[in-house]
Amino acid sequence: MFAARTNWPLTPNRLTQCIEDFRRQGRVILDLTESNPTRCGFEFDVRGVLRALEDARSLTYEPDPRGLLHAREAVGRYYAEHSVHVSPHQIFLTTSTSEAYSYLFRLLADPGDRILVPRPSYPLFEFLGGLNDLELIPYPLRYHGSWEIDLAALSAAGRAGQGRVRAVLVVHPNNPTGSFVSWRELEALTVLCSDQDLALIADEVFRDYGFARDPDRVPTHAGETRVLTFTLSGLSKISALPQMKLAWVVVSGPPELLTPALAKLEVIADTYLSVSAPLANALPTLLDLRRVIQPQISKRVRENLRFLDDHVTPESPVGRLECEGGWYAILRVPATRSDEDWAVGLLAKEQVFVHPGHFYDFESEGHLVVSLLPAPEIFQAGISKMLNFISRGG
Repeated sequence: MFAARTNWPLTPNRLTQCIEDFRRQGRVILDLTESNPTRCGFEFDVRGVLRALEDARSLTYEPDPRGLLHAREAVGRYYAEHSVHVSPHQIFLTTSTSEAYSYLFRLLADPGDRILVPRPSYPLFEFLGGLNDLELIPYPLRYHGSWEIDLAALSAAGRAGQGRVRAVLVVHPNNPTGSFVSWRELEALTVLCSDQDLALIADEVFRDYGFARDPDRVPTHAGETRVLTFTLSGLSKISALPQMKLAWVVVSGPPELLTPALAKLEVIADTYLSVSAPLANALPTLLDLRRVIQPQISKRVRENLRFLDDHVTPESPVGRLECEGGWYAILRVPATRSDEDWAVGLLAKEQVFVHPGHFYDFESEGHLVVSLLPAPEIFQAGISKMLNFISRGG
């Protein structure tokens, strides 16, 4: 009765079952996976958010496949602050980056076609690819004191795609590695895309959360014009408002590809109908409110990272992998047991919830992932318990 694309394993894994049991019993958990900023104790401009939704223009229905013009102009001003000129004509508003991915997959690929995606990275891509009847081909990110795209492996993956690879996806910075695309890597990506007739999809939802300025880092892909490029972002991370469900795609590239891409994407967007007027009208204000919330998040992330580094000593069996930005930290742990065993043991014995590396498709055991967003008292208590637990060998 059900489509093959929905044949996901529905039986909870051990970690999920343990979490469900704890919550059913009302037991307190030190959640080091929390990445929802609305649950992390930040001070939002509540009145500003609510006032933004009171715009009387929302009572009139004026559909536009790309989204309301003044909302797209606000997105253009956001990129202008980073010295990139983006015309509102190049911008499409969507209800989420997930919807944006569906637009792009429908635009670029037929059923059975392939998209190159980074590994390790966020597991959402597997579901989005499957729902759009696409095959995801991973290319590796390698760690040698810092994370880099394995460009040789990426090129080989494209050539091995039997002519059915349609796009390369990069996450800037990647989740969970926190690694940005460098200028050197972008040069190689544009050559690959040109040679193999591929589009470049750049997910930049965490872009505003870099730990330091780096001239070797690409500021944004939104200004890339050498190859057909789609740059995704939205309010979920930029303004820490995931509940507002508003994102966008910036389309750029050479004119001979950009013009038909915009025309075809407009048909797709029109078919799904434009985003809600209240949110589109609120977008300029909600986007400006990033100036209130981003400093709080950046301060929290740095404080938690500092605590982690102060307690992961050279003598500790736990190490931290370097990251350049984002909201996560990757911990290297002894591969004396599986990552899932470490995570389940921490939860069962210490009430500390972390993600095992396989959740992000790490190629080998020995990795746990923690969020840097939790309140300091939760983060510090959880990290202290985790370090003690691993030092004792579990």
